[in-house]
Amino acid sequence: MTRSIRHLFVALCLTTPLTTPLAAQSTRTTLSLAEALDLAKRNNPAYLQSITGRTRASAALRSAYGALLPSADASIGSSFREGRPQFFGGLAFGATSDIVSSSWGVGANTQLSLNTITTIRRANAALDAAEAQVDAALFNLRSGVTAQFIGALQAQARAALQDSLVVQQQLLLDLAKARAGVGQLTSLDVKRAEVGRGTQQVAALRARNAAAVARLQLFQQIGVAMPAGVALVADLPVDAPRFVLDDLLSTARSANPTLRALQAQERVAAAGVSAARGAYTPTLSLSANVGGVAQRQTDLAPALAQGAAQAAAQRASCLTTDSVRVGAGLRSIGAQCAAISFGPAQEAAIRAGNASSPFDFTRNPYTLSMGLSLPLFDGFGREQRLQEANASRTDARYAVRRQELALTAEVTSAFVTLEAAYETVQLQSRNAGTAREALTLAEQRYRVGSTTFVDLTTSRAEYERAETDRIDAVYEFHRAFAALEAAAGRTLRPN
Repeated sequence: MTRSIRHLFVALCLTTPLTTPLAAQSTRTTLSLAEALDLAKRNNPAYLQSITGRTRASAALRSAYGALLPSADASIGSSFREGRPQFFGGLAFGATSDIVSSSWGVGANTQLSLNTITTIRRANAALDAAEAQVDAALFNLRSGVTAQFIGALQAQARAALQDSLVVQQQLLLDLAKARAGVGQLTSLDVKRAEVGRGTQQVAALRARNAAAVARLQLFQQIGVAMPAGVALVADLPVDAPRFVLDDLLSTARSANPTLRALQAQERVAAAGVSAARGAYTPTLSLSANVGGVAQRQTDLAPALAQGAAQAAAQRASCLTTDSVRVGAGLRSIGAQCAAISFGPAQEAAIRAGNASSPFDFTRNPYTLSMGLSLPLFDGFGREQRLQEANASRTDARYAVRRQELALTAEVTSAFVTLEAAYETVQLQSRNAGTAREALTLAEQRYRVGSTTFVDLTTSRAEYERAETDRIDAVYEFHRAFAALEAAAGRTLRPN
């Protein structure tokens, strides 16, 4: 009876793995690191928001180039004037009839100065800075998602370890019950095994909860809702680092997106200084305008009467002038004066001109103008703007220098941390192997009755601690590798 129980325990131990393989979870949805990065690039709100900054910078550059072209506008309108004269200086002006008028106009103007060119340079620098900001945001997103993915993998691996320990604890409980049934153990040993199983179940529950929370945080950073039953998979080997520190520093100075973004901001600040100096240069202004007008009187009776009165006055003036009394030409001049009249032809012309409104416009004379202006004094506003631009450029230079110093420290720190993490993985792997061997030996001695359940529990606790430390060391290595990649500014793993 005892031998058969021992054989059963050995068979279960040999067929039950200490970690749950991903192959056993084939029905679950899997997500690789590359897929997570692709999803984050398409859905992370912070990264997508940085792209809108590039769109605004592109529109600003187009507007800066548009300043080289003249601005143009066209207008059309209509108005109504009451038929009542207006008095200026005691004289009456205006028609006695209501007037409906319409007009159109087209104008173009432009202003050119050195500041126009410097604005284009500044907009180009701003667009480059926006591009650098997008690259920096993308790289920071990749670094953040990678770090969160590694943390979720670590929590998932610890949960798998705790689940395997629950299975092992259940086997020990079954063995304790079987041995107690044949009188080799007491009920106290069985109770201890039950407590051990319950404690391990609590630890496994907490580990699974921590893994679920880590996955939720990962998908929050990705920017999508977490699907049900998702499992993370990744092929991240633990290889000895073979980097040269000087090469990493050189790579970081040329490729780190954050540093490049700050350098682009420095160029924007330098262009801002040039733009501020452009306020001291003259401005050339050019403009051209042309338009037309049409009018219609609502009551033609006053206009016709006025026309007849004007014709009669002209005829009377013609007849009374001294020139008509020259003897030889008296008859011919009298005939010419008699020809001045207001008849049906003149009335028809007035009516035809009135009926052509509102679209038979009479063009006004076009105007062209050119001017050159030179600012002399604006209350020291230009001086203030120039000083502010110089201060912004100085601040940008200091920001670049600060980032260069920080980058050197980050790369060096990440490099030595990676080397230490690799050595830690080797040591923890050996410790975990030794603890596994010690647990196997304790189980064998427990089966033959040469050790107590307390000793077996102690060996199991030591194995759990060593295996947990090994898992943590492995993922600390990957986290240090990701930190070195973030500092260097590019991927360091071979494709």
